[in-house]
Amino acid sequence: MMKPVCWFEIYVQDMARAKAFYEAVFDVQLEELPSPSVDEEMLAFPGAMEEAAGSSGALVKSGNWQPGTAGTGTVVYFACEDCAVQVARVAASGGKVLQEKISIGDYGFAALIADTEGNSIGLHSMR
Repeated sequence: MMKPVCWFEIYVQDMARAKAFYEAVFDVQLEELPSPSVDEEMLAFPGAMEEAAGSSGALVKSGNWQPGTAGTGTVVYFACEDCAVQVARVAASGGKVLQEKISIGDYGFAALIADTEGNSIGLHSMR
């Protein structure tokens, strides 16, 4: 069966600021990704596109697309071992916690944060 989501893009205004936020909160290294457009800059999250489970994506600075408004629109959920760890890193990294870690019953735990660009981001963990 195919993944329901195979790619995501999080639009940003300040790539350096957004890169610092995501690398600090998720403890990852984003990598430069060639863009098909000359007016776009892209940094990819780590992950193998060939894997059947999960999805990968990129931060995108584009002249054609702008970041969203926190608390509205589509939310991408990042998988975490314990989403409380990422929630604890958000404020120090320039973001805001919109919803602390809460239980979602048999489905684990979730939290909502806003990145430095104003996008809402979800966090999910089973513990």
